[in-house]
Amino acid sequence: MKLLAIDCAANLCAACVYDAAAGKELGRSVLDLGKGHAEHLMAVIEQALRAAGTDYTGLGAIAVATGPGSFTGLRVGVSAARGLALALKIPAIGVTTLEALAAQAKATFPGRAVLAALDAGREEIHAALYDEASVLIYGPAVATLPQAAAMAVDSSPVLAGTAAKQIAASAGRAFEVGPTSATADIAVYARLAAVKGEGEKPKPLYLRGADAKPQAGFILSRKKAGKKN
Repeated sequence: MKLLAIDCAANLCAACVYDAAAGKELGRSVLDLGKGHAEHLMAVIEQALRAAGTDYTGLGAIAVATGPGSFTGLRVGVSAARGLALALKIPAIGVTTLEALAAQAKATFPGRAVLAALDAGREEIHAALYDEASVLIYGPAVATLPQAAAMAVDSSPVLAGTAAKQIAASAGRAFEVGPTSATADIAVYARLAAVKGEGEKPKPLYLRGADAKPQAGFILSRKKAGKKN
């Protein structure tokens, strides 16, 4: 089965085609955008398909990064994955950024626990802890830096993600460190999705609400029923 993986969770707009039976990537396209995923994603997918020598009809599943990550980017990626899956009548499979980062770290440090952690701003960290067998034992959840550091001291994991260096500094000791990016390599998402298989429809993983909220001065009070103007 050929599987298309897409990732818009962070700064990258990425896609790759993966041969699940052979366990091999067939082609990819990656843009470092920051923003503007919606305008570029379909072109990136087309480029990945061309690089793999296939087209949409040759796909058996769609994998997508579900976050945590960019609020808008996640919506773009998940909406595209679900739309393509519906049109092609194939499954869509969600993979979180934290499990992908942990899997990439484990490829370098096999048999080790991994704490995948992303700097979420506002002195918050989005974290997930996986044991030596890749079983999730904490999260995904919002943690403070001291909480994440204490978790690292207790379990001595490999650290991965954008908060890895902060956690090590806060803990005051050295740790082995995996990828320190906001998202994993696109092929990792494809590989994990191929193993997971079909499940629930993917949806964005938001560990906190959107930053944009109505300003208090512009909120209109609700009129009481039956009250005349």
